Amino acid sequence: MSLAQLYVPTEISRDVIYEIGKLGLIQFRDLNANVNEFQRAFVKELRRLDNIERQYRFFKKELEKKDISLQKYPYIDFQNSVPQTEIDEYAENAQLIEDRITELINATESLYVKQKDLKQYKYTLQALEYFTGAGSASGSGSGAEFNSEDSKIISGVISREKVATLQQILWRVLRGNLYFQSEDISEPLYDVKADTFIAKSTVIVYSHGTLISERIKKICESLDADLYDIDSNSAEREQRSKEVSENLSDISTVLNETQSAFHSELVAVSRDLSKWWEIIARETAVYQIMNKCDYDDTRKTLVVEGWVPTDELANLKNTIELLTSESSMPTIVNVLNTTRTPPTFHRTNKFTEAFQNICDAYGIATYREVNPGLATIVTFPFMFAIMFGDLGHGFILFLAALTLVLNEKKIAAMKRDEIFDMAFSGRYILLLMGFFSMYTGSLYNDIFSKSMTLFSSGWKWPDKFAPGETIFAEQVGTYAFGLDSTWHGAENALLFTNSYKMKLSVLMGYLHMTYSYMFSLVNSIHFKKGIDIIGNFVPGLIFMQGIFGYLSLCIVYKWTVDWKAINVQPPGLLNMLISMFLSPGTVTEPLYSGQSGVQVLLLLLALICVPWLLLVKPLYFKRKFDKEASKYQALQENADVEQGIIVHEGNTESTHNDGEEHEEESFGDIMIHQVIHTIEFCLNCVSHTASYLRLWALSLAHAQLSSVLWSMTIGNAFKTTGLAGVIMIVGLFAMWFVLTVAVLVVMEGTSAMLHSLRLHWVEAMSKYFEGEGSLYEPFAFSGLLDDIL
Repeated sequence: MSLAQLYVPTEISRDVIYEIGKLGLIQFRDLNANVNEFQRAFVKELRRLDNIERQYRFFKKELEKKDISLQKYPYIDFQNSVPQTEIDEYAENAQLIEDRITELINATESLYVKQKDLKQYKYTLQALEYFTGAGSASGSGSGAEFNSEDSKIISGVISREKVATLQQILWRVLRGNLYFQSEDISEPLYDVKADTFIAKSTVIVYSHGTLISERIKKICESLDADLYDIDSNSAEREQRSKEVSENLSDISTVLNETQSAFHSELVAVSRDLSKWWEIIARETAVYQIMNKCDYDDTRKTLVVEGWVPTDELANLKNTIELLTSESSMPTIVNVLNTTRTPPTFHRTNKFTEAFQNICDAYGIATYREVNPGLATIVTFPFMFAIMFGDLGHGFILFLAALTLVLNEKKIAAMKRDEIFDMAFSGRYILLLMGFFSMYTGSLYNDIFSKSMTLFSSGWKWPDKFAPGETIFAEQVGTYAFGLDSTWHGAENALLFTNSYKMKLSVLMGYLHMTYSYMFSLVNSIHFKKGIDIIGNFVPGLIFMQGIFGYLSLCIVYKWTVDWKAINVQPPGLLNMLISMFLSPGTVTEPLYSGQSGVQVLLLLLALICVPWLLLVKPLYFKRKFDKEASKYQALQENADVEQGIIVHEGNTESTHNDGEEHEEESFGDIMIHQVIHTIEFCLNCVSHTASYLRLWALSLAHAQLSSVLWSMTIGNAFKTTGLAGVIMIVGLFAMWFVLTVAVLVVMEGTSAMLHSLRLHWVEAMSKYFEGEGSLYEPFAFSGLLDDIL
């Protein structure tokens, strides 16, 4: 990475920044970090653009309410920046559309309110007509009561769920001195404020006295009831009912026309909103970058600084030269020498991106240290496959991933939920996981918990034997590839696979950690840290190889010896390793001649490596610090003698350092760090090696679960013949396949993937990975509206 500095003429600065955004090459530094956001040069332009985006968000919200989808263009030509006059037109257009839509919304809401009010009034008139008719028909005494001068009828509409509450309150307040009637309205009424339809009922309250009537009105209004004053004269009510019906018809017509105009306006907006928004979003991004830049004193030049991949400098210069060829003032591109730490950039493609993201999720690599992403392409799916090894399950996973890969263009254009997007982003990881699982499944000779007899067996069973007799197979050769199919179904099959896979997992762990540890040597050589090689790498390598390298060598050697031929019981390697530490020089079950002396030598080397790890590096730095201190003291004494004063040099580092702080470590800090490193390394050599036993445990668990699922489902179907057997095979096969995909492929696959992830993050990367870098995030226009549109 290189730190580039650009001097851009002010009149073309906007066009230059836009072109850089198209390239996506520069991660800009904020040269105005000490300046408030509201005091920067382009605050006025950004406020204007923010207002336009606010209007666009308002348009999108209204489109979603009306269930109108945005029309997205498959390709929009944004080769050049939009002229400022056109941006002004977008601003004016957005304001006009906002005013128009706001006006239509207000008109629609007003019409809805009037329509609701008229409907409620109509239903209240109908209810009151029924109420007074029922009262007069009940008898002269009752009718006279309704028409007395001091009696009052209060009518209105209230939410249906509040009717019972209103009745209870009025009954208690008036102590039963009222007549209450309610009737449900047949249709729900639209409420603009709640933006939903609400079931309502008409209520009529009859009581005596003006004071009581006022109290009733207040109670009704507190429960959001709409009250209406209706003439007691029947003829007047009939005339009023006709007027209400006519007004309702007129308002419904106007409302339909208004909604139609509103819908047409939104449809017209939906056709171009995505294009408008993309243009304004790019303009906003350009001005945000320009706010990070600095001006010279004459304010005629924009000063830009940013990190660029070194191999892209020529491309950047050529693009800017082509853009500014007709300008009176050229744009100058300089490469600055700096001590700042650049961001970390790993160039990826659609295949390697997902693997790199796995490593970046743990931590961003320190600038120029070994990138673990490349090796992860092979080791991650292979570690997964060791735990997931089954030819059938791997084939299902491979087919699912292959479908995503072959249809990646169509799926990329789709709107995906979070879980499916994770699977799609890691489609090439899944593809390799399935492929490697097919390979390890072939080695294990497992396909849906069954074995394959592709080659001649290396074991021969007796032709004749009595029922219940213990028989033994005779070895007649070697199986051509993988595990012999004869082991499946044997009584000691689990014992054999347990031993085989456990030792294999230790070997895989040893190889994985050893090659990972070699990366620390590469880092030390690249950064020219010789003391790390002498004080950390060499003793650490001797310690790890002297114990676990020796154990791995013993495992391989034990496999090469025909113990049956020499008629010797094979020694237990676990007991051998324990005795190596607890009883040095004592070997109860020898594996080879001279074993005692070799183990004592390796143990001594491991013990020597502990103080080596602990003291060499701190003592080196203490000696270095003492030399520097003596030199400084000599210079100080010379200054006292010659001038009589001591000169203290100030810090010449720039005040703007992007948040970087470089503090010199003291001897105490280095000693503490080395003690922690020594303890962690020695303990981790043991715990990390044991951690790789998960390869053995999950592999056996997956095989046994697959076997149980087969025997509990489709395995039972083969015991029945005839029509019932056919039906059972079809039904149980469906059950077996669904459970296989859901449990063994999805759930077990997720578990194995997480375990493989842990082996890379903890057991492997901890051997060399610092992860103290910052991610390279260049300014680019891609994906500006991914979270919005």
